[in-house]
Amino acid sequence: MLKIAIIIGSTRDARFAPVPAQWIYDVAKENGELQVEIVDLKTFDLPFFNEKSSNAWAPSQDPKAVAWQKKIGEFDGYIIVTAEYNHSITAALKNAFDQAYVEWGNKPIGFLGYGGVGAARAIEHARAIAIELHMVPVRTGIHIGGGEYIQVVHKKQPMTAIASVILPSAQEMIKELVWWGNATKAARVLSKK
Repeated sequence: MLKIAIIIGSTRDARFAPVPAQWIYDVAKENGELQVEIVDLKTFDLPFFNEKSSNAWAPSQDPKAVAWQKKIGEFDGYIIVTAEYNHSITAALKNAFDQAYVEWGNKPIGFLGYGGVGAARAIEHARAIAIELHMVPVRTGIHIGGGEYIQVVHKKQPMTAIASVILPSAQEMIKELVWWGNATKAARVLSKK
């Protein structure tokens, strides 16, 4: 089975991210080829990146960064849940990407975003970061647009109220994660021989 982390990319007290993270966890869990785990950035209390260099070039010194790297290294792929702040990802998420390098590499990554345009700009930015980290961003993303966001956050409806809009994308993204997860896992095993 592929081990997939669903990473909550916001650390604000008033964040919405745990709600869609739990929803995509439940959807992904239905796939018999995945073992999923929610990983909350808030529980890692990562300092801003302050190492001599990326861990691609020198081991990290901060124990919190090392703990984050170990956690990220456990997985075969990732689903990032992100808000869109000023046309980009959260500072906490960018810092989490920067705190590891080696551990992200050669693994697939998918995105679930929320905001005015479904976090499309944030997700595109995150895909560029993922490519630099030698990851494989899958084509399909899940975008919770303004209308759906208002339904769930302001009108207090459950995620199931917007499932008809986002479930097809979620299922396709998971299918792509499985395909790329198996391909990259096999390639990682071969490269170690």
